[in-house]
Amino acid sequence: MQNPVGKTLRLIGVAAAMGLALLAAGCSKSNSSATVAPDEMSMGPADAKITVIEYASVACPICAHVNESVMPQFKAKYIDTGKVRYVYRPMMTGNPAVAAAGHLLAECAGKDKYFNVVDQVMRSQGAMGGEETGYANARPVLFSIGQALGMSETDFNKCITDEKGLARLNDLNQKYLTKDGINGTPTFLINGKKYDRIPQTIQDFDEALKPYLGK
Repeated sequence: MQNPVGKTLRLIGVAAAMGLALLAAGCSKSNSSATVAPDEMSMGPADAKITVIEYASVACPICAHVNESVMPQFKAKYIDTGKVRYVYRPMMTGNPAVAAAGHLLAECAGKDKYFNVVDQVMRSQGAMGGEETGYANARPVLFSIGQALGMSETDFNKCITDEKGLARLNDLNQKYLTKDGINGTPTFLINGKKYDRIPQTIQDFDEALKPYLGK
């Protein structure tokens, strides 16, 4: 049987090249990225005083570390309390095929389960074999996540090889790269301004958000 993750990789050859270009890009044009589209995936109230946008990839090891070690506390302290609107923007850094497949799987799960699937995929990087093996075990791990969502194998294959979905991800990544000036993941924007570091603890976010909470 044809490996659908392999098919995904062939379908997003442009994205693979984009991922390499992303690492080398040095421009910063984050002002154009402050507007949140109605169909973007977000948590927290739309009228929150603070909007935090994260550009991340489910195949990015650093993103996975931040997701596991910092974001649960961030969600409890700032999103669940209504202080922050959090917006997730999917990138295809790391392994582009796995990133695309993981993000499409989250989309297929629906808005109410999107962030849960993103979290599961990030936490499963080790089980997929990680960068050291080229994510050799990605398909069975992603399929198991799909099965837990009630997907058949046919549903799963159709989801992660959807050409329109892949084209949309490509277009978004091109926009994030060329218009938003994103040159690595994870990258955070706070009320449209690029946060100049990768948060390692909740205290990093506390310090970054303090000026906005006081306004």
